[in-house]
Amino acid sequence: MRLVAITNWAYGVTVALTLASGTTMLLASSAQQRERAAVDQRYALDRATATIEDDALALSELARQFAINGDDADLLAYRRAQADLAPIETRTRHIRDAGAASDELRSLHDALGWVDALQAQQAQAILARRKNDRNTAVRILFAPEYERELDRSRAAVERFQYRLDQRTGDELRAAERTARIWRSASEAMLAITGLLFLFVLYFVFRRRVLHPVVKLSDVIGRLAAQDYDAEPPPYERIDEIGDMAQALRVFRENGIERQRLEQERDADRAARDLLSRMTQRMQGCDTVVELQAVVGRFVPELAPQLAGRLYLLDPVRNALVEACSWLDPVHSSPEFSPLSCWGVRRGAPHRPAGAVFDVPCDHLVGEVVPNSLCLPLTGQHGLLGLLYFERRAGFADDGLSDVYLQMLAENIGLALDNLRLREALRSLAMADALTTLPNRRQLDEVLAREVSKAERTGTSLCCAMIDIDHFKRFNDEHGHDAGDAVLRAVGTLLKDIVRDDLVFRFGGEEFLMLLPDTRPDIAAVRADEIRERIGALRVRYDGKDLGRITTSIGLACAPLHTDWASIVQTADAALLRAKQAGRDRVLSAIARKNRADLISAMQTRIATSSTP
Repeated sequence: MRLVAITNWAYGVTVALTLASGTTMLLASSAQQRERAAVDQRYALDRATATIEDDALALSELARQFAINGDDADLLAYRRAQADLAPIETRTRHIRDAGAASDELRSLHDALGWVDALQAQQAQAILARRKNDRNTAVRILFAPEYERELDRSRAAVERFQYRLDQRTGDELRAAERTARIWRSASEAMLAITGLLFLFVLYFVFRRRVLHPVVKLSDVIGRLAAQDYDAEPPPYERIDEIGDMAQALRVFRENGIERQRLEQERDADRAARDLLSRMTQRMQGCDTVVELQAVVGRFVPELAPQLAGRLYLLDPVRNALVEACSWLDPVHSSPEFSPLSCWGVRRGAPHRPAGAVFDVPCDHLVGEVVPNSLCLPLTGQHGLLGLLYFERRAGFADDGLSDVYLQMLAENIGLALDNLRLREALRSLAMADALTTLPNRRQLDEVLAREVSKAERTGTSLCCAMIDIDHFKRFNDEHGHDAGDAVLRAVGTLLKDIVRDDLVFRFGGEEFLMLLPDTRPDIAAVRADEIRERIGALRVRYDGKDLGRITTSIGLACAPLHTDWASIVQTADAALLRAKQAGRDRVLSAIARKNRADLISAMQTRIATSSTP
C-alpha cells in the first residue's frame, strides 16, 4: 500500500475526529453559556424581588410610627412611600422581564394583593390617629389579625422567591450537567485523536518512512555537495520511497550537466545584474562627463578580457573622438572619421576577425588585424558615437555573449540620447525663442548665484533694467512682425556687448542686464553706452526703415542703493522714474542713505505743517 493512501486514510480519520471534537467543544461551550444565562437570570430575579417585601414592611412601619407618635413627618413619609407604590402590574413588569414564569407571577400578584389590602387598615388607623384617637389607631395596626395578614403577605412573597430559587436552581444544575457531559465527550475525542496521531507516527512514518529516509539522507547530502560518486540504495518497493531512490539515480546521472548549466546561469545572472546596475547609474547621470566615468568604471568589470574605448561624435568636426578608455586598448586611433568604421557605415556590429572573416576598419592600427568589435551608438537623430572592444593579449574567451555587449551599446546610446535630449529641452526652457536670450527662468538661477557670490565676497552687484521706448508704436504702425524684428535686433546687440549669461529678456519689451563686481559709476557709464549703441541701430522691415530706437534704463546697485535680494525691484523702480522723466535716459536708484534723509525731511515737513 502506498504511503499516500495510508496518509489519506489517517488524515481523513483525524479530520473526522477533529470535527467531532470541535462539535462537542462547541456544544459544551453552548451549555456553559446556558449555565451562565441561568446564573444571570437568577441574579436578576433576586434583585427584582428583593425590594417587594421591603416596600410592604416599610409602609407598615411608617403607619405604625404615625399611630404611636402622631408626627406629621411620619405621615408625610407614609404618603410619599404610598405614592411611590405603582400598580401591581407595573411593579411586576420588570420581574416578568427578568424571566419569571406566568404561574410564578400569579402567586406574586396574590402576595402583592395581600400587601395592598393592608393599606385599608393602615388608612383606618391613620384616620383615627388624625382624630386624636391614638388607642384605636394602635389597636388596629398592632392587632393579631393585622399581624397575621402581614405575616401572610410576607410568607406569600417568600414562597414566590422560593419557587424562583427552586426553578433557577434546577435550570442551573441541568446546564452544569449538560456542560459536564459535553466536556467529557470533547476530552475523549481529543484523546482518541492523539492516540491515532501517535499510531500514525510510529507505524507509518517511523517504520515505512523514517528508516528508509535516514539511509537515503546520506546519499542526498553527498549529492547536494556535488559528490556524484554516491550510490542510492536499491529499493524495489512500489511506493514513494522507491520513487525517491529512482529519482536520486536520475539526479546523479544528470548532475554533471546540471552543474555546467548552473555555472553558465550564474555567470549570465552576474552579467545581467552588473549591466542593470550600470544602466541605472547611467540613467542618473546629469552630464556626459558623469556618463563617461560610469562607463569607464563598469565595462572592465563586465568584460575584463576586452579593452576598449568610448567614442563620441563631434558634429562640428564630423569626427569620432575618444571620450574614455579602459584596460589600455592599442589597436584603434583615438580620433577618426565616421566613414573609417564599417560598423558606423553599416549601422550594425562589425567584427573583422574571429570566426567570421570580414573587412577591417580603417581606424585600426598595426599590421595584424585584431579580434575587435565595433558597436555603433545611435539615437533618435542619428549617430551618437561608437563603442569599441578588442581582446587583450593573454586572455581567452570567457564565454561572454556578444548579446550583452550589444545590450551595453544600446543602453549607452539610450543614455547619451537622453542626456542630449535633456540638454536640448533645458536650453529651450531657459531661452527666449524670439531673441535667443536667456529668459526669466534662467534669470532666477543666475541672479541667485550672483547674489550669493556678492554677499559672500562683499562685492558690488549692479542690475540694469532696459525698456524700449514707445514700443507699441512699432506694432501699431508697422505690425507685430516689425516689433519682433526690433526685439531681435536689440537682443543681438545686447548679446554682443554683454556675456550671454548676464543679459536676459525680462518680458515684453524689457531686458535685464547684470553687472557683477562693478562699481556704480562704471555701471552707469556702461548703461549709457548701451543706450547710445541701441539708439544708433537701424532696423529695416519690409523695405522700410523703422526709425530711431530709444531706450530707458533704470540702474540699481547693491549694497549702495538696496540690499541684494531687492536689486531687481529697485532697478525697476529706477526705470519707472526714467520713463517719467522723459525716456531715452539712464537713471540710477537713490542711495539708501539719501533715501533715509529724504524720508526724514518729508516727515519733519509734514509734522511742521500739521502744528497749529
